[in-house]
Order: sequence, then C-alpha cells, then structure tokens
Amino acid sequence: MAATDFIVAIELGSTEITGIAGKKNADGSIRILAYASERSSDCIKKGAIYNLDKTTQCLTSVIKELEETLHAPIRKVYVGIGGLSVRSIRNTESKQLGEDTKISQALIDSIMQSNREIPLIDREILAVEPQEYKVGNNLLTEPVGVPADYIEGHFLNIIARHSLKSNIKQCFKQTGYEVADYFLSPLVTANVVLSDSERRSGCALIDFGANTTTVSVYKNNILRHLAVIPLGSENITQDICSMHFEEEEGEQLKLRFGSAYTELSDNDEETNRSYNLDGRCTIPARQLEDIVEARVNEIITNVWNQIMVSGYGDKLLGGVVFTGGMTNLPNLDKAFTHITKIEKIRIAKSSEISLEGDIELPQDGTQNTLIGILASGKENCCRIDPRKGVQLSFTEDLQQKEAEAKRKEEERKLKEEEERRQAEEAERRHRIEEEKKRQEEERAMKRQKEYESYMERAQSLLGKKNYKAALQEIEHARAMNLPEKAEEINVLEDEIKAQKKKNSWFSNLTEKITKMSDDIMKD
Repeated sequence: MAATDFIVAIELGSTEITGIAGKKNADGSIRILAYASERSSDCIKKGAIYNLDKTTQCLTSVIKELEETLHAPIRKVYVGIGGLSVRSIRNTESKQLGEDTKISQALIDSIMQSNREIPLIDREILAVEPQEYKVGNNLLTEPVGVPADYIEGHFLNIIARHSLKSNIKQCFKQTGYEVADYFLSPLVTANVVLSDSERRSGCALIDFGANTTTVSVYKNNILRHLAVIPLGSENITQDICSMHFEEEEGEQLKLRFGSAYTELSDNDEETNRSYNLDGRCTIPARQLEDIVEARVNEIITNVWNQIMVSGYGDKLLGGVVFTGGMTNLPNLDKAFTHITKIEKIRIAKSSEISLEGDIELPQDGTQNTLIGILASGKENCCRIDPRKGVQLSFTEDLQQKEAEAKRKEEERKLKEEEERRQAEEAERRHRIEEEKKRQEEERAMKRQKEYESYMERAQSLLGKKNYKAALQEIEHARAMNLPEKAEEINVLEDEIKAQKKKNSWFSNLTEKITKMSDDIMKD
C-alpha cells in the first residue's frame, strides 16, 4: 500500500548521498519506510559540492529510488548542511538601557538581530546559538522580565561559505524537488546521539567521518564550540595506498587489520608477522600499525586542540561521545585516552531514537546524522493534489509533471521571444541615442569652430585698431551661447574697449593739451 504521510531526509556525505523516508509515531519512535544511497566521492569533497551536475544526478537517483519503495511521489525533502567551512565564532552585543528598564522579548530579538548583522567576508550565518545574557553581575539564559540598565548578549554564530548552501540550492532546483528546510548536520546529530545528562554536564561529540571530523562541545545544554577538521578515515586509506596498494586494497587492509592503538610487544613472532589480503597483497603488521596509528594520532591531536580552544576542556563531566564511520576502527577509544587522558568515552553507533519497520539501517555510526535530519523534520513530504487533498497516483503525477513541463516550455519560449523583442527594441533605441549623440557632437564641434573663428577675427581687428568691427565679432561669439567661454569673451571685450578708449580722438586731444600745459609750466 502506498504511503501518504511521511518525512524525507537527505544527507550529502563525502562518500555517499543517503536518503531516508519515515513516519513519526506518537511515542517518539520512527517507522522507517524507505532508504536509498548513491556513491558521491566524485562530486562531493569534505562535505562540500564541487560537481553540480553529478550531484544533481545522484540526488535524483536517490529520491527516485525512495519514491519506488514508497509507491508515492515526493514533493520536498529536508537536507543536512555540514562540511569543512562550517565553524563557530563568538560575538558579543550590548545595549545601554534606561534606569531599571524591564527586559522584554522585543529587546532580546533586537539584540539577536544586531548579532546577525555583523559583517562577514564570503561567509554567512547558518545558525545562532545564544550563550548567556549578562545582566548586572549575573549571567542568565532567560533574561526576559528582569529589570536592568545594561544588557550584554553572548552569541555563538555558526558560519560557512556562501557557496556551501547556494550549491545545494542549485542542485535541488535542477532536480525539480523542493527543500523543506536546511538543518545543520552537527546539531541534529547531537539531538539524536547525546543524552540530556551529557549535554547538561558537559561533553564533546566527535563525528569521525570519511573526509572530515566534526567537534561539537556542549555544556549546560548549550552548544559552546563547533569546528570541522579536514581529516578523516579516508586519509588512513590514502596513507596505506602510498605503500603501492590499490585504493580498494588499502581500504580492505584498513577495515580487516587496522587498529587505532596497539600495545607494544616484545614477542619476536608478533613483531615479524604480516597481514595477507586473500593472497593479493601483503604488508608487515608493524608497518600497517604505524601508518594507521600515525594518522589516528594526528586526527585525535587536532580534535583535542579544538576541545581546548573551546575553553571547556576541563569541564566535560559527561565525557566524550564518538560517532561516525571511523568508530568501527578498533581501539579508537584507547588511542584517544592515551593522548588526552580522558577515560569517560562512549561510542554511539546508533541513535537514541527507537526505529521500527522492515528496513534495517547499518548500526555502524554512519546513519546518525541522517536519522537526526529525519527526526527534525515536521512537514509531510508527499506530493499532494491541491484540488483533491489526497496523494497523487503515479499516473496523475506523471501527467501533472508532463503538463507542468509543457507549460514551462511554453513560458520559456514566450520569455525568449519577449527577451528577443526587448533586445531588438533596446538595440534600436541605442542606435537612435548614438545617432543623436553623434549629431550633437558634430553641432558642438561646428559651434566651437565658429566661435574660435569669431574670436580670432576679433583679435585680428583689435591689432588693426578696428575696435567697432572687433566688438561686433565679440557679439557674434557671445551669441553662440557657450557658457564655458563667457569669461574668455568678457576678458577680450574689456581689452578691446580699453584700447578703444585709449586711442579715441578725445583721449589723444586731452593728452596733448595736458602735455602742452606741463611744458608751459616748466618754462
């Protein structure tokens, strides 16, 4: 019988894209209805999509397989976001208040909005985890209703590169399926793996993946630090392959004989033994142990460094919880204890949520994030006919999709025709504007030449003391209406008038009389 009410979750892993469909029960358990997976190592690296087309193909294949198992069409899915660029940064926002102002929810929302508006280069805030609010000398998690004249909010912002989420959006847009919501993979994993007492007492959740290792530190039920280390179990495989083994052989040697920690032995027989992979290849035991342990030690050292950076290294009363595929490596807990001296370690190969149904998921720590995404989803992901309010059959769904595709094709053609018409109109207007501009430039050049001609003649006439004609040329130049030349015209006009006045007959007569008077006075 076809399912009509279910939630669909997708995890974009570095080795596999996995999809799951399930239905929540009233008691908190989940009935698993469908499960599918596709290899993704050639399109996703360290949790980030680098080949959009191949990722789209994998997503389409996974969702189609889920639909076949469900016998029902899927409209939307919930997606987990993780990967190398995801990390946490701390920020503090403060606000000065009036004396004994009662803190309201609107004030808290305003402070949180200010926190979200901090400038980030090539990054975006995916989630915000409020830490505490400092009111007076007290640190409060719920300050609403408390009177104060000053409040300081401490926030943990989870950030990532813009491309991390935008690439996921682009891939799902190409598949034709909607994204119901995005969940941060480390947060939803913690929701289904950690117990309430572990989150309250303080613990570190370490998700050992194939290409990355994610460190999440919790204290007092609040996420305190999040970091993604670009190292995982795949690095161990590559290290083994560096000894001239094929990738498949390196992986099998790791899975069958690898150990994160080996006690030193003085037994010569133990020291000289070798590991044989079905006669295909052989490697000295000590060499394999050294390779695996060296890489494991590097990963654990980086993990411990992040725990110490969080500032809660000595406050983890709940210990450390391991999950992820690398937890299947024997003695991983011993290796961690050897380096960090932490002995309280729990390996979570399955979630805290009870699962039902005929489909059995691998109990190896690789499915906890997928279950976390599924558990966080709320909306029905089945495609519903809006006219009937019931599930669409496959035939109806196919007909609807074909009609929708036909409609979209017609819209595309109309849009292309409109764009072509608009482009032609824009080109026509551009040519008209260019012609107008050319004509205006020609007129401007012509007026400039005509102006220069008037000014040159005025200068020439001035030299010949033909002041009247020179002033006429000045008037012609002024009539050209060139504001930028007004000063130049005025200067020449003043010079002509000054010369005219100086050389007039009355001025000459006055000058001669004055000279004669001066001569008589001298005699």
